[in-house]
Amino acid sequence: MDSQDKGKNFIQWQVPEYKKQKRSKRWYILAALFIFICLFFSFFTISSWNIIFLGAKSNFLFALIILISMAIMTIHDSQEPRMVTVKLEPEGIQIGRRFYDYDEIKQFCVLYKPKQSIKNLYLEFSNKMLPRLAIPLRRQDPLKVRNYLVRYLNEDLERIAPPLSEELTKLFKL
Repeated sequence: MDSQDKGKNFIQWQVPEYKKQKRSKRWYILAALFIFICLFFSFFTISSWNIIFLGAKSNFLFALIILISMAIMTIHDSQEPRMVTVKLEPEGIQIGRRFYDYDEIKQFCVLYKPKQSIKNLYLEFSNKMLPRLAIPLRRQDPLKVRNYLVRYLNEDLERIAPPLSEELTKLFKL
């Protein structure tokens, strides 16, 4: 459903809500080992090659956070991402049910590197509490999206690569 309607002033396409990572058995084994080590050191310490139980000094909150994170990731992995519609309009950007007025957005960047399979729209918000959004362009023409948004927003011309956080997410398959 990628389109730019000739009679209307908008660009619209659909993207998955999030990128579902393909993880191997090895990834799950390493994740389980990491979780076990974190839980172990929540309740024990090693001093002079002796394992000492911390008892009341154990870090119960850290153990609880690890277990909740594990449960969330397990539930998240069992679900398929929903498709959401991205719509660039003269008033702002609609992503699924959420509407972002152009006043809320500090700048944008369209990053297109075909050899590296990178074709994303990045939105930086004025409110520092909102995370940067990376929106896959899929079959959209990056130049058309850029030319549309440059009328309403400042363009980040310094970004020449995906953010480090995105690269680390890809590397660790999170």
